[in-house]
Amino acid sequence: MSAEALNCPNCGAAVESDRSICEFCKTRLKTVGCAKCLGLMFVGTKFCGHCGAMAAPVDVGFGGAAGECPRCRAGLVVLEVDDISFRGCEKCEGLWINGEMFETICADLERQSAVLTFLDSRTHRGPSMTKINYVPCPDCGHLMNRNNFAKASGVIVDICKQHGVWFDADELPAIVDFIRKGGMDLKRQREQNEIDLERSRLREERWKADISPRSSRLGRILEDELTSDRRSFVRRLFDI
Repeated sequence: MSAEALNCPNCGAAVESDRSICEFCKTRLKTVGCAKCLGLMFVGTKFCGHCGAMAAPVDVGFGGAAGECPRCRAGLVVLEVDDISFRGCEKCEGLWINGEMFETICADLERQSAVLTFLDSRTHRGPSMTKINYVPCPDCGHLMNRNNFAKASGVIVDICKQHGVWFDADELPAIVDFIRKGGMDLKRQREQNEIDLERSRLREERWKADISPRSSRLGRILEDELTSDRRSFVRRLFDI
């Protein structure tokens, strides 16, 4: 069967239906059949290009239910960038990302670039001006914890330990910018300074009390924390 000319749901460029990636915006593409006329269209397209029918929602791994936005209560939609899958609100442009995927984005420069390119293609509304409050997890409905990422970024994100992280509009790009400017390295340096101070205090206490070296255990624990990679650092956010 010959390939049809379809339009990329992300940038609108004409792309053949047998292509898996748009050559213009690099969005990953998958085709589905229209429920009404069976004509092909790309996943993410809102209306069939053949008969004009509204596209049916597609389940791509979230149990058939993407949930609702914890901010504005609009339905979340599934978004895919290369091999990264997450959910987003088309009304307020917030993002819902599970913990493992967030770790991957924080640790991988190529995935950071892919996500930023995708987000730049969206219509940014800027930081939300609504009253900041605790919001429920889209998956379990429990109120999420609020956390200043890395305790130094100034970006306050909402975290469900079991399910993921909610980012209001422009928060994820701000976190990626913080990481790329060495923010996490500065955080680790502060931790190292705290470790050095703690070691000095323990050495002084041992000298004064002539205690055994067992008290150095705390220093080793703190040092183990310092040497953890970005994935481990992000994972600790879920152990609040």
